[in-house]
Amino acid sequence: MDLFLYLIYFILFSVSLIIIILASRHKSTSTNLPPGRKGWPVIGETLEFAFTAQRGKPEKFIKDRMNKYSPKVFRTSLMGENMAVMCGASGNKFLFSNEDKLVTSWWPNLIKKILYFPSLLNDASTRDLTKPHRALLQFLKPEALKQYVEIMDLMAHKHIDMDWAPNKEVKVYLLSKKYTFALSCRLFLKIEDSEWVARISNDFDHIMAGFISLPIDILGTTFNRAIKAKNILHKELIEIIKKRKKELTEKRDLAAQDLLSHMLLVPDENGKVLNEMEISTYILGVLLASHETTSTAITFVLKYLAEFPDVYDAVLKEQMEIAKSKGPEEFLNWNDIQNMKHSWNVARESMRLSPPGIGGFREALTDFTYEGFTVPKGWKTHWTVHSTHKNPEYFPDPEKFDPSRFEGEGPAPYTFVPFGGGPHMCHGKEYARLELLVFMYNVVSRFKLEKVVRNEKITYNPSPIPANGLPMRLQPHKM
Repeated sequence: MDLFLYLIYFILFSVSLIIIILASRHKSTSTNLPPGRKGWPVIGETLEFAFTAQRGKPEKFIKDRMNKYSPKVFRTSLMGENMAVMCGASGNKFLFSNEDKLVTSWWPNLIKKILYFPSLLNDASTRDLTKPHRALLQFLKPEALKQYVEIMDLMAHKHIDMDWAPNKEVKVYLLSKKYTFALSCRLFLKIEDSEWVARISNDFDHIMAGFISLPIDILGTTFNRAIKAKNILHKELIEIIKKRKKELTEKRDLAAQDLLSHMLLVPDENGKVLNEMEISTYILGVLLASHETTSTAITFVLKYLAEFPDVYDAVLKEQMEIAKSKGPEEFLNWNDIQNMKHSWNVARESMRLSPPGIGGFREALTDFTYEGFTVPKGWKTHWTVHSTHKNPEYFPDPEKFDPSRFEGEGPAPYTFVPFGGGPHMCHGKEYARLELLVFMYNVVSRFKLEKVVRNEKITYNPSPIPANGLPMRLQPHKM
């Protein structure tokens, strides 16, 4: 859609919101709010927040305000909400330690409208789908994860054979997305139909684009395409759910070890099994999270391995020792993963410098005081990786790629937070670790990597994305 029409829609939308907000909201009477500014009416500082990310410097928005207002906490307005941004290790600790006490999980309405069924979005009595369920926890517990390593290795091997080995040059970002999404469909839904996976992956791309779009549901807009993609995916998922229900009822699939079967068989904390709409919404969210963040993590690990030959050589040495211990047809196992200690340090340093996510949001359940400032009830709070990951207070020479930072006791608590923290820490952390290390093993043990574009531009959407897809030349190892 052309820029002129976007501007018209944006002006109409902004004027409407101004009228609504002026009529319904009252000015806070608090006189001790965190320092900062709200920015423009309605949109606040959202556009500046987005523009700095698009320019490849998402941390600039945070750092500029930490320097100008306070290194501990500042206020802003994002997505139409008054927001207190909690900074540094102390800010992370405060929010993570006060989950469901002073703050609770919050998702922007834009994201809810794209992901949720309207009936779930508007029903205040609906159970909070952002809270962990027993089914997901059982699916991701160590005993269950151990059996996924072989499947991950098998699928990674096939993926490398099909999409990497025949080519002298590949685009890492696109292929890593293809692999992670296919793996998620296999482990979460027990689906191996490559044509179905490829078809619905396009709808997921529309949804991700919708997360950073203007919320204008008019034909041709990015937001409208995201809503349409959501509806298509829910329809597809509900058909799969109904079919799986029938299989389980007929006792034809009781041994299934995928997430969907867990959700249909395992009740929640109240003894109830989720309904089809709830399961579809939950599965959609899990697929999106696993698809985007893990593929981004894989992409940037391989980027740094190509940029730093000494780091690559150390990882290769560790991975080849594991490869030499395996038989011709033997797959990786849980113990092999535990022996990839240096490789995991490299992955963590990659996520420190290029985190797959920007952080998370919370809502104040009551007025509370932090660092002498009052955060009113109903305000939103934001913890961000960008206040610690490149902060020299926690990571000396922060722009340097140095995996040794994670040796021994590693970074100080609450400074390295790519997976969040507290009760709402990403439950897929261990799953992501397995997926990332298995893929590193399959690539590094077979190829040396060379970047095609030396200084490729990185934008954020909201995860980091190489502008050219990270084209890489492959040099197979001599056997």
